[in-house]
Amino acid sequence: MPLAIVVPGNGVLGLDGVHRISGRCRRLVAEAERVAAELEPRAVVFTGWSPRGGLSEAEQMRDAWRGPAVELVVEPTARTTAENAARALPLLRERGIDEVLVVCAPLHLFRTRFFFRRLFDRFGIATRFHVARVAPTPHALAWELAALSVRKAQLRAAEDELTH
Repeated sequence: MPLAIVVPGNGVLGLDGVHRISGRCRRLVAEAERVAAELEPRAVVFTGWSPRGGLSEAEQMRDAWRGPAVELVVEPTARTTAENAARALPLLRERGIDEVLVVCAPLHLFRTRFFFRRLFDRFGIATRFHVARVAPTPHALAWELAALSVRKAQLRAAEDELTH
């Protein structure tokens, strides 16, 4: 069963105006490296955008990778968790992947599971989740709570994207 690891991005705007992956995101990459050494995936997919030009979150995660030699796939356009799932899906299907392990932060698990399972199940891709040890912050909790109100609309948009 060909396996891939997917790591959704997370970025912050620096004081210099440059969008960079967050410390939390760097910890997700480090956890994906550790898991990849154990599971020997066919590919690792990094997904995430850059709102200001420059390197996307996905490209920065690829550049931060210090894990085993594996195909590193960059999806540089996703702005939301729903888009992370929808835009990673065709890349996984092109590679014949039928099992995915999504590495995420604890507070992000609910939404990650909501989008990835609903979108990937339709295409026969078994999806598991691996929660990295990342301390929750008040900002992350507020973000996740606010995002709950738009999840169904984001899911519909992601489903539409996959059918067109």
